[in-house]
Amino acid sequence: MQPRSLGPQRIPGARRFAGPPTSFLVMTVAVIQVVGTLFSASHQDAPRPLDGLAILLLLAGPAGLAFRRRAPQVMLPVALTATGAYLALGYAWGPIVLSLALGIVLTAAAGLRWQAWTGAGIAAAAVITAATLTGDENWPLRASAGVAWAAILVLIGQGFRRRSERIAEFRRRSEEARKAERDEYRLTLARDIHDVVAHSLSMINVQASVALHVGADDPNKLRPALEAIKAASKESLTEVRQLLGVLREDVPLAPAARPSLARLPELIQNAELGGLKVTLQDLSNAESVGPAQQEAAYRIIQEALTNVGRHSGARSAVVRVIQTAGALTVAIDDDGAGMGGALPGNGLTGMRERAAALGGTLTLHELKPGLRVEATLPTEPEGNLP
Repeated sequence: MQPRSLGPQRIPGARRFAGPPTSFLVMTVAVIQVVGTLFSASHQDAPRPLDGLAILLLLAGPAGLAFRRRAPQVMLPVALTATGAYLALGYAWGPIVLSLALGIVLTAAAGLRWQAWTGAGIAAAAVITAATLTGDENWPLRASAGVAWAAILVLIGQGFRRRSERIAEFRRRSEEARKAERDEYRLTLARDIHDVVAHSLSMINVQASVALHVGADDPNKLRPALEAIKAASKESLTEVRQLLGVLREDVPLAPAARPSLARLPELIQNAELGGLKVTLQDLSNAESVGPAQQEAAYRIIQEALTNVGRHSGARSAVVRVIQTAGALTVAIDDDGAGMGGALPGNGLTGMRERAAALGGTLTLHELKPGLRVEATLPTEPEGNLP
């Protein structure tokens, strides 16, 4: 699989709405309450004219809203006290209840549900009491409207709270998804670098040993070994440059050929240059196998042959590629020393991860002599090939 470039991604709608700035909210409510009440008082015969205390009470409610971030539990008591004192002293009616209404909404939005319902209940009780004391025949209607509005304000605040929680949960899940994608990208890149570098350097090392061994006795055998080293180093450089081009998007590089089943003969030939006799039995139809499965099969065979050449001391190996209904099976048998109790390394881990990424499995079977590496990769219907 060729690595994808992962740049910064913006998630639509992920920005959490925090409402207007607190200073703007406080100043706006203060202006509305003071100016609106002054205008309203000029058209009323209030028992008590507006004075300094009235202006102070009109400003106290908005001032309490300034604590919406630092101490939201302060907002509602301040607004409730200021509003109640203003109305109890008999000042002219006006938009004094604006700060109280916002105090209820913002308290519920801050998660202080019981405090919001308590404040709304006190306000509703005050409305009912005032309506009954006036002797108005429509006092039940006024009282019901006051109670309904108090409950609505709390519910609005709780709606804002739930929306904020949903956005926070969406952001958390989006960040987890981006982290998982980055981790998978790094893992894929690490596997590709390991497969390319380990395979090429292993073959270069083998050929260099051959060149040193035969060069002194038979100079004619030196040339094939050097040509194999040159071919392996060229292929390795090409693939490493491609991987580096993924990391540096500003480097224009022509993409290298993607590993596939069609390139298996070339892979076998390179392995034989290291002195290993390899037999290929390919019973697959590459046209009906997805590119992801083909690349995984190629990389697994490549890593298995690299391990055979480096660790097992085998003289021969057999590579089988068998396609059945719904699965592609690759098996690599060698006549070497097997695992010999050694712990799995990065190469075997990478092979297992490649198989697991496609929903497949990779198993090891001890032979006498040798070892079998077998991977089963589920294939998809042709219409769903990646």
